[in-house]
Amino acid sequence: MNHRAPPGSIAPHIPADDWRRAEATGAPIVIVVQTTDQTGRPLRHYLYPLAIAGAATMGVFGLVAAFFALLDFAAHTAATVGGAAGSLGIGGITLRLARPTK
Repeated sequence: MNHRAPPGSIAPHIPADDWRRAEATGAPIVIVVQTTDQTGRPLRHYLYPLAIAGAATMGVFGLVAAFFALLDFAAHTAATVGGAAGSLGIGGITLRLARPTK
């Protein structure tokens, strides 16, 4: 069986009988495609930028939370070291890190 694909941009789903009849008689095959134009922009044009902005916002919130946690840890560490060490003296300058508890 000799199978030939339709030439050009003719859709490959044309029934074989119609194709052979058109090939034998020389009649053109007319393909009607009904489409409806979209009235607005698709949702994905709005969804992708919003998703990217949301991910960036969550990332910034995470960075700020991590920075605050680091500052909290540093403050607690400084208070602990200051309470344990008492006063620090460097080159004749004495620095009191924490007030003595009464």
